[in-house]
Amino acid sequence: MKKFLSSVFLTAIFIATAAMALPSTGSAQVLTDTKDLDKLTRDVAAEARFTDMEVGDLVAGIIGAVLGLLGVVFLVLTVIAGFQWMTAAGNEEQVKKAQTSIKNSIIGLVIVLAAYIITYFIFKALPFVGGSGMPAAG
Repeated sequence: MKKFLSSVFLTAIFIATAAMALPSTGSAQVLTDTKDLDKLTRDVAAEARFTDMEVGDLVAGIIGAVLGLLGVVFLVLTVIAGFQWMTAAGNEEQVKKAQTSIKNSIIGLVIVLAAYIITYFIFKALPFVGGSGMPAAG
């Protein structure tokens, strides 16, 4: 049962993440000419705001999204462990297991938060672009 719930949970996260990552382009269309493909590519890039984005901003956005997803996972694990603790009905072993799960998920949340803060500092606060170590031109 536990494997089933975890696979359903991971599938739901994957589907939700994939749905958010895909830009909405309207209805499906058949591409018959390379000019149509170029126009569609420019339209999708403009809608996804990739036209003026630098590599550092793209990497920072991807890392932020992954860390945000991990934060949600650890938050869900905390809620599940709290539910297990509430439904333990005095079973000392189950309470101990739930407490350990809560402690581990809080530690995970702290690690993800620290990683997010470090990533933000590296990509936003330091005076170079994209984390390459070269000063920004300008």
